[in-house]
Amino acid sequence: MKIIITGATGFVGKGVLMECLADERVSKVLSVSRKPTGMSHSKLEEYIVPDFFTIKDVDEKLRGYDACLFCAGISSVGMNEQDYTRITYNTTMHFAKSLADASRMVFVYVSGAGTRSDEKGMMWTRVKGMTENDLLKMDFRKAYMFRPGAIKAHKGQKNIPSMQKFVRFAFPLFKIIMPNVVNTLEHIGQAMIEVSLNGCEKNVLEAKDIEALGKKQ
Repeated sequence: MKIIITGATGFVGKGVLMECLADERVSKVLSVSRKPTGMSHSKLEEYIVPDFFTIKDVDEKLRGYDACLFCAGISSVGMNEQDYTRITYNTTMHFAKSLADASRMVFVYVSGAGTRSDEKGMMWTRVKGMTENDLLKMDFRKAYMFRPGAIKAHKGQKNIPSMQKFVRFAFPLFKIIMPNVVNTLEHIGQAMIEVSLNGCEKNVLEAKDIEALGKKQ
């Protein structure tokens, strides 16, 4: 299976990339990002773009892949709704429409626990919900919305954010007090590979669904 990953220089994307490179079922990975991943691997190819909006409507460099794992994203902290919508919704939709083989591809979008499919609630939950809903309407072979909760870094991951260092330290406690809203990046990556290869009954996967699916691999 050949996979496109966006956001591979970020926390979630880097962990997912590591899992894909280690999995024998994945033969090639194309990282699409604004800067290099800093990793070297025989499976890995990088497509550096200064801005996702500069990608063509149908980009030939994105042809020939079986799945896209869209891990790019930002926090809504300190942002107004217009700017957050442009980066979260508009960028994602533009990229999704640029995929040359969309009808034969699986698209996996990293959303977040608390996202509202009814597009209500807080600003970020509404914008994420709108993004999920419109991706599910597109002509992909299959599309899956991943809503992870508190995430523990990949065991081989370096230079993780300070907050993630705290999550790693407190993860055993989190698993006891809120077992349905915690995930490891290993299981997130494995769950993404699984739905890309074999599908899943649910289109929207909450943290507990992701963890259960990832543990099976």
